[in-house]
Amino acid sequence: MPRAIVDITPAGQRPDEDPSLAVRNNGGVEPSSAPAPAGRREALLLLSFGGPEGHDDVMPFLENVTRGRGIPRERLEEVAEHYHHFGGVSPINDQNQALLAALEDGLRSAGIDLPVYWGNRNWAPYVEDVWQQMADDGIEHAYVLATSAYASFSGCRQYHEDVARARAAMTVDAGAAGGPTAEKLPHYFDADGFVRANADALAAALAGLPDDVRDGARLVATAHSIPDSMAAVAGPEGHAYEAELQAAARLVVDRVAPGRSFDLVWQSRSGPPSVPWLEPDVNDHLKALAAAGEKAVVLFPVGFVSDHLEVIWDLDNEAKGTAEELGLTFARAATAGTHPAFVGSLVELLAERRAGGEPRLGTNCPASCCFVPPRPRPTS
Repeated sequence: MPRAIVDITPAGQRPDEDPSLAVRNNGGVEPSSAPAPAGRREALLLLSFGGPEGHDDVMPFLENVTRGRGIPRERLEEVAEHYHHFGGVSPINDQNQALLAALEDGLRSAGIDLPVYWGNRNWAPYVEDVWQQMADDGIEHAYVLATSAYASFSGCRQYHEDVARARAAMTVDAGAAGGPTAEKLPHYFDADGFVRANADALAAALAGLPDDVRDGARLVATAHSIPDSMAAVAGPEGHAYEAELQAAARLVVDRVAPGRSFDLVWQSRSGPPSVPWLEPDVNDHLKALAAAGEKAVVLFPVGFVSDHLEVIWDLDNEAKGTAEELGLTFARAATAGTHPAFVGSLVELLAERRAGGEPRLGTNCPASCCFVPPRPRPTS
């Protein structure tokens, strides 16, 4: 089901000029460093990517994901086969529902009385529909938890855009002033619970290796590749995506084996060969490791929050197959998922924002942060 395109940039303003998305989504004022106003009706929105729920959903879903990017139909059909391999159902939906339930439990345990909603960018429940539901329920302000821990256009700015689009759609459809105001929670790549969850998974993967290769196994962190041009503008100073991933991977490894070396590589590239993306690709890196005489490898996908399709296909299928062909002993660590420490850290992030304090990156992003200029439309 394609979604209507709503212009989120005010007339006369460029997308990378003030007021920023963070300010506009927060009702025209910067996210506050003061405690939340007493009596304001608030909610937590889990905002994610979305995924198909059956074979007939797959191509419409992929068309939503790639709209305006000029991805060839043949590439969409190739990716569609990955989904059809799993019955056309993306595991991300069940994973988000599990995280939603864990967050509700975590909030109750922390004594935080907030309703929790779930919305998606590319498939039902669409964020626009959920925004309308929150407005109908009387919610005045939403804290937005994105299922991405890092800076980048697709990992942070686009979630700000999703909120702006939902608020703009409400204004257009109902003549309302955008429904609830909103602020996105900050990047959480270095949150203690996220690090602990990934460290526990890495330790378990290492423990599963044979004794004779465990101590010498190469540790390889993976994350979704993005175009070089997108990486260059990630964060206020650029290249924050790579920097945050390097920092997160270092923290994870040091919890398990302090000082042990690791590599950061990339996976799930989807762009045309003519466009440079972050490298090396995980499969190319495995070939290089084997050529250098390595005997075993442990992949830990620190760039992802859950074991969704790109993790289980690109790593458990393609990368594992590459390793087997090369004679490398292979293990793959789990993602954070619903690890109690990870869920606890997310609840703490919410509590910190409600209590006040200086908004961090991800919450109060500059107007030009992670901005990727739209491609010019071809002229006839």
